[in-house]
Amino acid sequence: MSVIIILIGFSLIVASGFLFAFIWANRSGQFEDDYTPSVRILFDDEPKQSQHVNRDND
Repeated sequence: MSVIIILIGFSLIVASGFLFAFIWANRSGQFEDDYTPSVRILFDDEPKQSQHVNRDND
């Protein structure tokens, strides 16, 4: 029976940790941009410029 008390106490500590992490993430702006991720796949990636170095003239 004492194991149940220990498990309940441990689960409350873990749950409060997750609640703290969620509140911290919410206040720091992690959930501000909810539009861009849904349309990001529709935009083409910009082609990367090659950084070809001509070493023949050394």
